[in-house]
Amino acid sequence: MESASPAMVMPTARQNPFDPPEELRRRQGLGPIHRMTYVDGGQGWLVTGFAAARAILADPRFSVRPDHMRSPVAQPARTPVPPGFSLRMDPPEHDHYRRLLTGDFTVRRMKLLEPEIEAIVNDQLNAMELAGGSADLFKAFALPIPSQVIGELLGVPYSDRQGFQRNAATLLNIDLTAEHRQEAVRELMAYLRDLLRHKRSRPEEDVLSGLAAHEGLTADERAGLALLLLIAGHETTTNMLALGAFALLANPAQLAEVRDKEEDAPAVVEELLRYLTIIHHVVRVALEDIELHGCLIKAGESITVALSAANRDADHFAAPDALDLTRSTAGHLAFGHGLHQCLGQRLARAEMRIALPALLRRFPALRLTVAPEEVPLRSAMSVYGVHELPVTW
Repeated sequence: MESASPAMVMPTARQNPFDPPEELRRRQGLGPIHRMTYVDGGQGWLVTGFAAARAILADPRFSVRPDHMRSPVAQPARTPVPPGFSLRMDPPEHDHYRRLLTGDFTVRRMKLLEPEIEAIVNDQLNAMELAGGSADLFKAFALPIPSQVIGELLGVPYSDRQGFQRNAATLLNIDLTAEHRQEAVRELMAYLRDLLRHKRSRPEEDVLSGLAAHEGLTADERAGLALLLLIAGHETTTNMLALGAFALLANPAQLAEVRDKEEDAPAVVEELLRYLTIIHHVVRVALEDIELHGCLIKAGESITVALSAANRDADHFAAPDALDLTRSTAGHLAFGHGLHQCLGQRLARAEMRIALPALLRRFPALRLTVAPEEVPLRSAMSVYGVHELPVTW
């Protein structure tokens, strides 16, 4: 364990587009947990080891509530937690809201959705083909597919995509002020409240219609739950599709494996999730004094879990910096762990498993039109990825 250090701004810029920031890897080499002085001067902890990270995420003695939580980035830009936004709630409130949604993300429900995902992917690939021999893969492929899929599942009109995509990007930009981010929340909540009122009077077979009909929720609670699903449902998968395609284009031998062996798609998805880990970090607050790996974490201290580093821990994954589509990635932390593990992970997996092989089969000569180092990266976003991915075929 390192001793207390000067104030540390949590690094998000990646020197190699696919690897965790070098400072995190340096600290990881010194041990799994480190003293950290946050940018406001408060003392806390940084976790880079897989076992320590997994233990913290599964331990109910660590809270996700933002009260007294220190920010590991330079611009705290905190926004009030909307009612129903269970990602920032502890039990029993968290459990109450999550139970309302689990039936919409079952294995059976996701299986039934697969033909619709396949149709959306096929339509998008057709549009790319008709548009010519080159494209920005982010805008033409990675962004529209998850937006349409989550829109179909929730009942959010795809025609409204520009508004929710713009506000989602604002909300996730860690360089913006709290005022900018809160305005994005206000606009999204207002939009979703209106949409839910419409669903209440004219219900359809979708998730929001079910929420709208729930008598035990206020209008703001319904909108807060819808906000969580809408943001998480398209931002994360969008960036995994784009960054995953980028990683494969930069590794031609691995790309051929994905294109030619459709049966291996599930393992490919898991390794890409581990290797890329687009959620930089999560923060918890100790509710009581807790000893972990020889360190005494005191009640009220914040602890930042560097997910991208934990998923590259050599004590858990052999040759962790290699993209190895044949490895076992059991237990990776790309979707988190414990109570707050991503509710929509089955949907994200299905979209990646269907979309990436379909892209590579449709365009077998797909390649970047710029050098890899020229691809603009989303380093200032809380969900990592690329801003654009110019390709030709």
